[in-house]
Amino acid sequence: MVRQNHRLVNPNEVQVHLVGTGIATMATAVFLIRDAGVPGQNICFYEQMPIQGGSLDGARSPSVDGYVTRGGRMLEDEAYVCLWNLLERIPTLANPELTVRQEIEQFNREVPTYAKARIIDRDHRILDASELGFDTQDVLELTRLIALPERLIGARRIDDFFSEHFFQTNFWIMWCSMFAFQPWHSAIEMKRYLLRFMQEVPRIHTLAGVRRTKLNQYDSIVRPIQEWLQAHGVRIESGVTVTDVDFAETASGRRVSALHLNHQGQNRIVSLAERDYAFITLGSMTSDASYGGDDTVPELIRDKRDGGFRLWETIASKAKDFGRPNTFCGNVDESKWESFTLTMTGRALLQRIIDFSGNELGTGALMTFKDSNWLMSIVVPYAPHFIGQPDDVYTLWGYALFIDREGNYVQKKMSDCTGQEILTELLGQLGFGDDDGEIRKTTRVTTAMMPYITSQFERRVPEDRPLVVPRSAKNFAFLGQYVEIPEDVVFTVEYSVRAAMHAVYELMGIDLPIPKIYHALEHPIVAFKALQTIHSGQADWDAR
Repeated sequence: MVRQNHRLVNPNEVQVHLVGTGIATMATAVFLIRDAGVPGQNICFYEQMPIQGGSLDGARSPSVDGYVTRGGRMLEDEAYVCLWNLLERIPTLANPELTVRQEIEQFNREVPTYAKARIIDRDHRILDASELGFDTQDVLELTRLIALPERLIGARRIDDFFSEHFFQTNFWIMWCSMFAFQPWHSAIEMKRYLLRFMQEVPRIHTLAGVRRTKLNQYDSIVRPIQEWLQAHGVRIESGVTVTDVDFAETASGRRVSALHLNHQGQNRIVSLAERDYAFITLGSMTSDASYGGDDTVPELIRDKRDGGFRLWETIASKAKDFGRPNTFCGNVDESKWESFTLTMTGRALLQRIIDFSGNELGTGALMTFKDSNWLMSIVVPYAPHFIGQPDDVYTLWGYALFIDREGNYVQKKMSDCTGQEILTELLGQLGFGDDDGEIRKTTRVTTAMMPYITSQFERRVPEDRPLVVPRSAKNFAFLGQYVEIPEDVVFTVEYSVRAAMHAVYELMGIDLPIPKIYHALEHPIVAFKALQTIHSGQADWDAR
């Protein structure tokens, strides 16, 4: 029995409806089965896309004969406590005796991250990234933002708190490329990141604190969870769009009474009984993503074509505390960027990067080209990176933040470039133009344009994001990257999993602790090293 709103409820009598199949709803289903005892067959997902996983993707390219990942995601030991809680009982696909969490730990012991070429300048020189570049004013500005309460920061931008010099420092180049911050993004989110990832400051130049999955995160995380859920009998309805949600005010509080669904043009309504629940994903950072190939350019979609924010817009009109989606999806030019995936059928480019960087395959991290007009960064993952990837095939992922500027080697905006033109720019930044012919013969490029990829960093006030479990909600919760979890940081897998845990434990009355949010400043030794690094402007080469 579980305790719902201080009443004992038989989990066998509970029916649960999950909107979306991203990591947030998948985690919700795991917690419902694992911790609340809800039978899997009583859980149903509704997914608009033909494939599950949401923004945690990795697949064959739709544009060329190769692979594509839209984003690169950092995992981290100290901060990702809810994710580790989720994965510690999910078996891997290859070995049912090994959990996903154990596989990640084992892989990172065998292939540790220690970048030797974190920043590269216009002359193709690897810079000493341990020199953070702070002056006294930079340190004072950082300290002020860390100390200032969020209510006083409000909806101000990052560049409202820092002088121009700060944005020229090695620290900012590494910080913004690591987390995809832009100067116009929310200063509150910057403050939260500083507090949540302060432990990374002494090792920011090597990214030695980064934890990676053995394969891409779709194959290493999503697919094992998916198989675990299916083994427990959950139902997944694909190609189904949830178009509306009916809410009812009752004497005991607010309830979801019905979901409106559309499947291939056919509408239907799913009514919720008294003991039914709805967990609803709001928005999508990868909404309206489009792809290009070697000779094509991805379209920048501005008209909300795939409806990734439409349900939230509909729901938000029903109550003041259901958030304001337009804050996050109303300015594409502030939230877009473009990524690219290289599929290399040979070692021509790969070996040159290994020789240049000093990092063997999979041991490096982001290489950021500091003077790139696009502010381009790349990373070469361990191989294989995909299930079924041939032994002689390798991949590289990269992205750029300033896609509307002309390149240094291609006199076009990145947003107007084909995949091969982006490859030209990359080879120029690396200084590999002399090997252009052989590299091109063995390299195919897939590009991904994402209009809303950093939309969760948009400037906001508290009312713009709804609570995971809104006031007086009895049978529903909101999930994803656009809900409010005090002190935690969006644009992380951890945020989605923590929201799921909050939603399930609160609605189902589960008497289990939710892992505490990690703050480095609460740990004296960690805090001392981080603050010492900031004040000295010199990262510790031995920090691990």
